[in-house]
Amino acid sequence: MTTAELHIDMSVLTHEPAEAYHARGGEYLGSHALGKFQLCPLLYHKDRLGLITETERPAYLLGQAAHCRILEGKDEFARRYMVSDGPINKTTGKPFKSDSQAYQNWADAQGKPIISTKNGMLIENLAVGVAMNAQAVDLIVDGVAEGVVRADYCGKPCQIRIDWLNPYRGIVDLKTCDDLTWFESDARRYGYAGQLAFYRAVLAERIGELVPVHFMAVEKKEPFRCGVWLISPDTLDHCARENATAIERLKDCERLGQWPTGYEEVRVFDAV
Repeated sequence: MTTAELHIDMSVLTHEPAEAYHARGGEYLGSHALGKFQLCPLLYHKDRLGLITETERPAYLLGQAAHCRILEGKDEFARRYMVSDGPINKTTGKPFKSDSQAYQNWADAQGKPIISTKNGMLIENLAVGVAMNAQAVDLIVDGVAEGVVRADYCGKPCQIRIDWLNPYRGIVDLKTCDDLTWFESDARRYGYAGQLAFYRAVLAERIGELVPVHFMAVEKKEPFRCGVWLISPDTLDHCARENATAIERLKDCERLGQWPTGYEEVRVFDAV
């Protein structure tokens, strides 16, 4: 299929806050949960039982805010986030530390997440980096950010939240990285193609066709380079087969009530 032939029915998308989407993770299988199962079924099981507490990392908030600014624009970013270093301590003439009670009381009163001035400047630089890449701009000039799709896939109710869906270009996934030079290595290490193959497959359940998928990555340091990658259909097909196999294993684990670690057998280590 060429992009000229593609015209996605965008009505398949629903829109909801990230918190509402993640709150339904117990009902629907998402790409991160599937990836966790592929890493370790027991880890997945304990997470589903609520036995693992994950604190929200500052980097996660920064990533969310950067996605909002880059994909949804300045106005939406200003509506959802506040860029500030907080109130000034009259004794020192400097802002209160973020772990102080005075800062926490002030932050709670704002009613929205707080982004430090330093991180606010970083986010603006990320947005400029993306804007300097003509291919990236072309991908996000038309489409919808953070659209949600739910469908049955491989016999499991699944959900996806797509960074950007372009009706003529397909799925676009925005990543921030430390160094664009090593992005392809990072993508392999973190299984990004598997995540996007899951997105493509779940979306196909609703629209009846497989769409192109792009990575759009921007680095978090000077010169804030941005790059665009089209994921090859062969790679996505291979990852989709791995995902489908993993889902079948997941259903077996659920049926048998057995959750292995993946390290039950002796392995052979050969460094030669």
